[in-house]
Amino acid sequence: MWEVFKITVIALAIILPVRYFLIQPFFVKGASMEPNFEDGQYLIINEISYRFSDPKRGDVVIFRYPQDESQFFIKRVIGLPGERIEILNGQVRIFNSEHPLGFVLDESDYIPGGIRTSGEISQSLGLNDFFVLGDNRQSSSDSRFWGILPRKNILGKVFLRAWPPQTLEVFGELRYSN
Repeated sequence: MWEVFKITVIALAIILPVRYFLIQPFFVKGASMEPNFEDGQYLIINEISYRFSDPKRGDVVIFRYPQDESQFFIKRVIGLPGERIEILNGQVRIFNSEHPLGFVLDESDYIPGGIRTSGEISQSLGLNDFFVLGDNRQSSSDSRFWGILPRKNILGKVFLRAWPPQTLEVFGELRYSN
């Protein structure tokens, strides 16, 4: 009995900190990130990296929904702190210190050809704000509808799709050509 108790305590001492501070499982619910992440897929999110660095454009993040923090959402980071995001004529344009006249965001790596971003918006972001969009722009509740995402709501970024097995994939950093 003593051996079982010791093994249980050691296992909990290892598993609990990993589960609550380093990585966390997440199930995709809904179609807002299709075709890249589909309903029912099992993801592992990296919680530690954002303790040392900020989210980058293109990161797929899990966060607490700003209008109901008991809900978790998955979206892609589009706009970074201090930028202005403009959606017009189906295109996402980013204005920042490097591009004061703005640039059209090339999203061809994760949005199928011909899909355009609906809506007309111009949103300036504060120093702790992010603008997020779902990859399935026609079926996504995102920053176009409920506004900015505060930094404090972001839990981590997707780094592994673990289920179903045929979709197993490790995600790295997305590189934009802009």
